Amino acid sequence: MRRYLPTPAQLPPRMPHLRDNWRRKTCRGVLRLCGWSLVGEFPDVAKAVLVAAPHSSWWDGVWGLLLKSGIGAEVHFIGKQELFRGPLGWLLRQLGGIPINRGAAAGVVEQMVGQFRRRDAFWLGIAPEGTRKSVRRWKSGFWHIAHDAGVPIVTAWFNYPDKTIGIGPLFHTSDDMEADLQRLREFYAPFKGKHRNV
Repeated sequence: MRRYLPTPAQLPPRMPHLRDNWRRKTCRGVLRLCGWSLVGEFPDVAKAVLVAAPHSSWWDGVWGLLLKSGIGAEVHFIGKQELFRGPLGWLLRQLGGIPINRGAAAGVVEQMVGQFRRRDAFWLGIAPEGTRKSVRRWKSGFWHIAHDAGVPIVTAWFNYPDKTIGIGPLFHTSDDMEADLQRLREFYAPFKGKHRNV
């Protein structure tokens, strides 16, 4: 696969794009300097849940945010609302963060499905492990969000040995969640995070 850093003009037209700003060249420069690049191509869909794995280090968030800002991809992420206070909250929102009220009557899945229904274009990035630690089972929230919102899953991975962030094929959920999760884990098995595989 070709290793590259696409420009906003090379992103699919229906995929949400960020407005051009001064950060783009800086982020691309940092990625190049550190040896990171992208493999694969983004699908031309307006709405999707982007699943990124393996998630084994806080560096994953750094590289992921640098990539999305550097290529102009508007991919949102969620965090507990307590993080979105003061200057940190402003920064997280600028980077695409969405605060989640975990105590609300509508749970996280319902809140995110609502975001998909209210917007014409929306990509949501989620780490299925839900933590940087090794887990025996993935959290299933990302599957429920994609399934209930009727949107595809975009497979994305970190592979630290060759410093690539990859974009794989679209994955459509079925009515068998356990089978879907097993297929996804098998897909991610070859990729090596900073500290471990999936």
